[in-house]
Amino acid sequence: MKICILSDSHDNIPLLCAAVEAAKAQGAQAVLHCGDVVAPSTINKLQAIGLPVHVIHGNNSGDLYMLSKIAHKPGSLIHYYGQDASFTLDNKRIFLVHYPHYAKAMAVTGDYDLVCCGHTHMTELVTLANIKGKHTLVCNPGTIGGVGGAQATYVLGDLETMQFEFVTL
Repeated sequence: MKICILSDSHDNIPLLCAAVEAAKAQGAQAVLHCGDVVAPSTINKLQAIGLPVHVIHGNNSGDLYMLSKIAHKPGSLIHYYGQDASFTLDNKRIFLVHYPHYAKAMAVTGDYDLVCCGHTHMTELVTLANIKGKHTLVCNPGTIGGVGGAQATYVLGDLETMQFEFVTL
């Protein structure tokens, strides 16, 4: 299963939608958003693209009540978890959180195959040894919103092969 991992959209709807549309065209079947959506109307724009969106809030969270309402509408493709998320896709255990230090701490538990974060607006893909004697991948896709003059980036990943590549818009 291919996935689109992104973070820190900060209400940049054109870049967010362009990334998800491009990832879908390359076979992505789900979107993981690691926080800082800001306005719930931003994430709601992704409904029309037709992929399930797993989203958490970050430190620029906007109206969390409305984000929850959007996620709970019948037929919504938005799955809003709150501060962090733990779920399984394609038999891979995934954890989403906004903050990198929290992501790395969760990775070393060995409870997850993939831990994704954001916040720094800088891309990072590291493999950490965990306490179960294995390794966990930690992915920070950077900022899809191009915040602070950073390039707009996202990650296209394959959960079957655990191969991930950074994509710049």
